[in-house]
Amino acid sequence: MSKKFTAIITKEEKWYVARCVELGVVSQGESMEKARDNLKEAVELYIESFGTEDLPESMGEVTLCPLEVAA
Repeated sequence: MSKKFTAIITKEEKWYVARCVELGVVSQGESMEKARDNLKEAVELYIESFGTEDLPESMGEVTLCPLEVAA
């Protein structure tokens, strides 16, 4: 069985930080691909630890866009 989740990857200085939106799991890597791979492993470990009951579903299509506000 496989589950779909939403990952957001941001570049923070030298590292890429990957976050699973639904589970709150975070990982990092020196490249976007490594951050994604590390996040996948972290999510798998999360599921191994907490089980598959009550796992949230993917939020579906996600659109990201820049947002500028007056500060």
